[in-house]
Amino acid sequence: MGGVLVYNKTMEEQWKVLLYTTLQGEKPVNEFIHSLELKAKTKVYNALELLKSFGVSVGSPHIKKLTGTELWELRILGSDSIRILYIAITGKNFLLLHGFKKKKDKTPPKEIKNCRRQAC
Repeated sequence: MGGVLVYNKTMEEQWKVLLYTTLQGEKPVNEFIHSLELKAKTKVYNALELLKSFGVSVGSPHIKKLTGTELWELRILGSDSIRILYIAITGKNFLLLHGFKKKKDKTPPKEIKNCRRQAC
């Protein structure tokens, strides 16, 4: 007897989103998100939910692998062009490292350098 197999993404284990914490106990990405206006903050939380549900398969325009690095860029589109840089680590985990408002077409090397220092 024929049937239809329905794939339910919610049946899979979701990815976990972890925040980088400094030796002093600060969480720079959390502080960045909390500094945003409500509308931008809501967009960030929605993008993080996508990331948790679909992981690296979210695809463009929401995420982008930064060429030549281990970093990924979560892209929150709109008038603010918010970016959160992160790495994928073992066990379906993402470690959020750095957030900023993007002002140019290309991710500034300074932001990538800052991120790499935290990831090491």
